[in-house]
Amino acid sequence: MDDLVAGAKKEGALTIIAVPHDWCGYGVVIDKFKAKYPFLKLNELNPDGGSGDEIEAIKANKGNTGPQAPDVIDVGLSFGPSAKAEGLLLPYKVSTWASIPEHQKDADGYWYGDYYGVLAFEINADIVKKMPSDWADLLSADYKNQVALSGDPRTSNESIQSIFAAGLSSSGGKVDEAANAGLRYFADLYKKGNFVPVGGGAASIAQGTTPIVIRWDYLALADRDTLKGNPKIEIVVPKTGVVAGVYVQAISAYAPHPNAAKLWMEHLYSDESQLDWLNAYCHPIRFQDLVDKKKVPADVLAKLPPAENYEKALFPTLEQQGASKEIITKQWDSIVGANVQ
Repeated sequence: MDDLVAGAKKEGALTIIAVPHDWCGYGVVIDKFKAKYPFLKLNELNPDGGSGDEIEAIKANKGNTGPQAPDVIDVGLSFGPSAKAEGLLLPYKVSTWASIPEHQKDADGYWYGDYYGVLAFEINADIVKKMPSDWADLLSADYKNQVALSGDPRTSNESIQSIFAAGLSSSGGKVDEAANAGLRYFADLYKKGNFVPVGGGAASIAQGTTPIVIRWDYLALADRDTLKGNPKIEIVVPKTGVVAGVYVQAISAYAPHPNAAKLWMEHLYSDESQLDWLNAYCHPIRFQDLVDKKKVPADVLAKLPPAENYEKALFPTLEQQGASKEIITKQWDSIVGANVQ
């Protein structure tokens, strides 16, 4: 760390990209980094950019040593391996490397998971009196005209993953059968009159149009805070078919400030920053390690669904995601037939 700090001091700056302060508690993480390393000028590019914008920024600034060249990126899972294949990343293993799950990092350190969410049921508890605990429960007559996806499953990744998760549950955890099983599950849900073909969100949940919406837990938990009990929101991580979506960190191969970039990574993967992400409902990649070591404060755990449900989470590989997307988007109309608006 002493060598890193010395090298970063000589560089004098760090450039991050697509990191909004209101996303995953990043505002707190950034402020603490600035306080810890006041000798670094922090440049923040395109806070509302997407993963594709971050990759393009690396490509466009290969020879640029100024503040327009990103040193680090935070991107969706698929962009890690593809950026590595294009030679755009610099390998680095943080000091807490061993506590990052094996299947959530590149073996050579080119990219590594930072935080994730799981698909959960966001429920208007003023309307829904009997809480479902698993996917099979939603097929009950108790939930007539109540269950919705967050978007159109022919185009929305969140909804595609939701169908995959339902199928993972109903197939007994068989990943290769999950997409087809998920389509059958939603066809049954629609036939029973339980599925509402409306893209659900905070407003439709509060209004009662879609009292149960399947969405990423961090979005659901944030809604719970925003709505402040009006209506009361419950978030249920299902007992089976728990599917996670992960983001990854990486350092640009053309980073003008490589030491500062490594210092940033050490900051992000420290216990402190991982807990700052968790405070904002994004599960840090080292979550299980922190729980096992009793590093997570009781009041933080109390605001979250039970930790044991997250232990069962499946992180689908890119190949699994691609295969299920192909099946779900092409067969939704013929098997389910619900036009989600």
